[in-house]
Amino acid sequence: MPWPWACPFDFAHVPFALWRFPLPSPVLLYLAADLIWATRIKGVADALGLPARPVRTLDMLEARLADCRVSGVLLDLDKPDEAIAMIERLRRSPVQGDAPRIRILAWGPHVAKDLMQRARDAGADEVLPRGAFDRNLEDILLRLASGGTPESV
Repeated sequence: MPWPWACPFDFAHVPFALWRFPLPSPVLLYLAADLIWATRIKGVADALGLPARPVRTLDMLEARLADCRVSGVLLDLDKPDEAIAMIERLRRSPVQGDAPRIRILAWGPHVAKDLMQRARDAGADEVLPRGAFDRNLEDILLRLASGGTPESV
């Protein structure tokens, strides 16, 4: 006899391994050198309905990677040591199963050409000067959240 509050659909005969649970939305991670950029990124992401979480250290990055499905990472080159270390960490780990490769976008001052090249060499998918990043932030976030490539803007 079924429980009186039981679901009208009986799933008892379906093995648990076949149950389908919706996956959480992919998360965008960001490293911002100051509160202005952090607020801007978070505000635009929220307005677009995209989950975005800060990462300030490699330990925070590791924790986010362990508990979130990450689609993209935005790194501010005004924190060069942390940004390059995060790029290297993300490119060092192999892609698991059918999970897509995490896209990395770095941005920084247009005069820091050596630093921008270091980010490219470390494995960033796209490196932008600050002005281009600011002007195209909405498109960048949408593209990263969908797993798009730099050429798809």
